[in-house]
Amino acid sequence: MSVLSALGLTSGKKVRYAVVALGDISQEAMLPGVAHTGNSEVTAFVTGDPEKARRVGELYGVTDSYGYDEFGALLASGTIDAIYLATPNWRHAEFAIPALKAGIHVLVEKPLEISSEKCREIMAAQAGSSAKLMVAYRLHFEPATLATIDLIRSGKLGEILTFSSTFTQMVSPENHRAKSGVAAGPIFDMGPYPINAVRYLFGDEPTEVVSAVGVRHPEAGLGDFDDTVAVTLRFPGNRLAQFVLSYYGNVLDTYAVVGTQGSVEVNPAYMYGKPLERTVTIGETKNHESFKNTDHFGGELKYFSDCILNGTDPEPDAEEGYADIRVIEGILKALESGGPVRLEPFTRTRRIDTAAQKETLSAQSSPELVNTSNPGKGKEKVPKN
Repeated sequence: MSVLSALGLTSGKKVRYAVVALGDISQEAMLPGVAHTGNSEVTAFVTGDPEKARRVGELYGVTDSYGYDEFGALLASGTIDAIYLATPNWRHAEFAIPALKAGIHVLVEKPLEISSEKCREIMAAQAGSSAKLMVAYRLHFEPATLATIDLIRSGKLGEILTFSSTFTQMVSPENHRAKSGVAAGPIFDMGPYPINAVRYLFGDEPTEVVSAVGVRHPEAGLGDFDDTVAVTLRFPGNRLAQFVLSYYGNVLDTYAVVGTQGSVEVNPAYMYGKPLERTVTIGETKNHESFKNTDHFGGELKYFSDCILNGTDPEPDAEEGYADIRVIEGILKALESGGPVRLEPFTRTRRIDTAAQKETLSAQSSPELVNTSNPGKGKEKVPKN
């Protein structure tokens, strides 16, 4: 019997997912894109809200629902092959590890967890399992992002010198992100975007958190954490990266990379639900391009299901998630100490394959949310993480 047959995943069959947590990211972004992947389906929910399970289930024909304390029964039910894990950041290991030990594949939202120790526990569970794990870095499959990686790899910008980014949103004080401390604040929630971006654009790992400064605006009405943070990272080859994160600012998500012969600016750079755009400058010649708005979530799900069905390993794996948490921990230490923090040596063993990972599924509309809300005060589709 083949491996695929043993898993019940013979040719033509779809990977059966349970969605663990029905917050805004699951309802607004992931669930609308499942049907048009062609290789994925949702067969169960895990939630602490039966009404939410019932009403969301009516939209997608899902009748099986489990409470969080019934997760073990779900893993043993034989009704799923994989989970999409969208709990709060600090509960990822709680569900990922038993799923992996049960041979259930895991697509986990970023960040992978909130500490390198927890990340290593997940990595160890995956290493000892037949199941695959992918961290949901949706931009690893998005055409504008991949085209920008190709541009930098081509050498047309010359020697790369700097990366700078601003990622801000106005978070409602009523949102759970405003009430769960630093683990739900902008460093963990938004920080993976510029950190991951500079790592895949530079194709390298930072060696030092040069500085990190955080401020709090009492008028924001948020919790006990820095609502705005500015960070500088040092990379090998005298390259510097700087970015600002904020839960108390008008929506902006952009980054720019400067080289000795040219530059590229992407704006918007991280959002879903709108076309990503970039301006490339070579010498004094500027070229602006708007990329098609694609379904980031359906695209990453399709890629992961393909990996499961074909027996291939996904690129944004647990090590990729660990690489970002390694930097976030350095930022937290720099905020506490007020000085620079050297990062332990680390080498990423795999990088994005821009040709193999490009996904172009059409963007999908979002339904009315049930018993949850988008974090932003405005109407922008600001990502959860």
